[in-house]
Amino acid sequence: MKIVILDANTLGDDLDLTVFNDLGEVDIYGFTSKEQVIDRIKDVNVIIANKVVLNESNLQYANNLQLICLTATGTNNVDKTYTNAHNIVVSNVVGYSTDSVAQHTFALLFYLYEKLSYYDKYVKSGAYVGDKIFTHFDKKYNELVSKTWGIIGLGTIGKKVATIAKCFGCKVIYYSTSGKNDNGEYERVKLDDLLSSSDIISIHAPLNENTDNLIGYDEFVKMKDSAVILNLGRGRIINEADLTRALNEDLIAGAGLDVLEHEPINKDNPLLSIQDSIKLLITPHIAWASVEARKRVVVEVKENIESFQKGIPRNVVTE
Repeated sequence: MKIVILDANTLGDDLDLTVFNDLGEVDIYGFTSKEQVIDRIKDVNVIIANKVVLNESNLQYANNLQLICLTATGTNNVDKTYTNAHNIVVSNVVGYSTDSVAQHTFALLFYLYEKLSYYDKYVKSGAYVGDKIFTHFDKKYNELVSKTWGIIGLGTIGKKVATIAKCFGCKVIYYSTSGKNDNGEYERVKLDDLLSSSDIISIHAPLNENTDNLIGYDEFVKMKDSAVILNLGRGRIINEADLTRALNEDLIAGAGLDVLEHEPINKDNPLLSIQDSIKLLITPHIAWASVEARKRVVVEVKENIESFQKGIPRNVVTE
């Protein structure tokens, strides 16, 4: 079996990818440009990829291809209509990042909620030296106990966040972006009700026709001016120009983002105009990327290939 890994660098440089050598002949590329895809996949049986776009324009040359293993949960970069029509199995990885993303959700929150950037700079600037009292009160912060935490997208990650939020004493409510998720443990509400009543809002939903530009200026107007919104789903769920305006107009207290519409960020992204880290914290799509989570990706992809070889494909994506 011939296997190619098209964008190994998206998994980091600290993982052992030699484990795939047990499965066949393996070629590993750090990155693969659009122009290089055809040449690198034309003779292979298995493609392992993360962000490389795979569609009819290149897959038509991969005559021996049987399996595409994605090193992510999202599958938008693969043309499923083509793969379904040509009996090419597509598998992804699930559950590998739940703990990592949930942890990062709270890292974003606490940095913003407790104004940690301000207090860190205050001490390190020397301003705390010789201050009048031992506590500096200029930036106020609140406890999470009794606050309402609204979750948009109560999937596996959303439920993990909900569990932790409850431990901090939050009331958890949620909005189902598909309209199909009914969870008896938490109150399901309409989006407008979630926006108006939540002190913290975290997004853990996929990008689709129901969530594209779900949160724009009109939605920010409905939120509390003390609210913090966190996006750990997909960038285009929040309209970035409208978020910039909302932060500049103090419609909300802060936003923490790990995902953006364009990644890496475009130099003309309006969010870059906001340099106040109390209002805005952006991390470069790292919520999923703990060492442990990335190791789980490799293990799960290998298991997907092994299962396929045994004739019992797992984590198969058809649409």
